[in-house]
Amino acid sequence: MKAMILAAGLGSRMRPLTDVTPKPLLKVGGIPLIVWHLEKLAHQGIIDIVINIAHLGYQIPDTLGDGSSWGVNIAYSDEQEEGGLESAGGIVKALPLLGDETFLVVNGDVFTDYDFQANRKLPEGVLAHLILVPNPEHNPEGDFALEGNLVVDNQQYTYSGIGYYSPKLFEGVPYGKSSTIPLLRVAMKEGKVTGELYEGNWQDIGTPERLERVNIELMNRN
Repeated sequence: MKAMILAAGLGSRMRPLTDVTPKPLLKVGGIPLIVWHLEKLAHQGIIDIVINIAHLGYQIPDTLGDGSSWGVNIAYSDEQEEGGLESAGGIVKALPLLGDETFLVVNGDVFTDYDFQANRKLPEGVLAHLILVPNPEHNPEGDFALEGNLVVDNQQYTYSGIGYYSPKLFEGVPYGKSSTIPLLRVAMKEGKVTGELYEGNWQDIGTPERLERVNIELMNRN
C-alpha cells in the first residue's frame, strides 16, 4: 500500500509559526510533526509515500530528502505554483504517483498513535474507509456518524484526517482546488463509505496552543 501525507496547507491558524515554517515541519517532542508519520508508516510496513507541498513547500524536501533516512521512499507532488489544491485537488494531482490500488491518506497536522493498516483492502463497491475519533473540544458537534460499519452524513464523531481511499472516488474530478468532503458525502448516500471509531491518542495540531499542549504532554510523559 502507498500512503499520501497531505502537507500543502497554508497553516493560517498556526501563524506566526507558519510564516517561516510549513506546519508539517513544526516540532513535536523535538521532532518535525511529519517525521512522526514517516517513522510510524515505516514501522507498519508502508514505505512508498507521496507528500504534497505548497506553502513554503521547498523546505519539506530540503528537510526530508528521498526519505531514506527513515527507510521510506518519498515522492513529492508539487503544488507550490498553484498555491495548494486542497484535499481532493491534491489527491487528484498525485494520483499518477499513487497507482490503482487502495491508498492511505493522512493529514500532515495530526498527531496520533493510530496503527496504519498496510494490508487494508476496500471491499468491492466501497470507495473509502474513514477513521473517526471522539469529538475534540474544537469540534464538539462532530462531522460524520457510524451506522454499523457504514459512515453516514450525520454529526456524531470527528473525521480524524486518516482514511483509506479507492482511486475510483476521484474519477471525473477536474484538476483544480477541491475538497474531499463533497465527494465523500455523495458516496455516503450510496452506502459506499465504511469506517471505524478510534479512541486512542489523536490530536489535531491546528493552533500554537494545541502544539504547546502536546509538547507539554510529551515532556511530562518522559
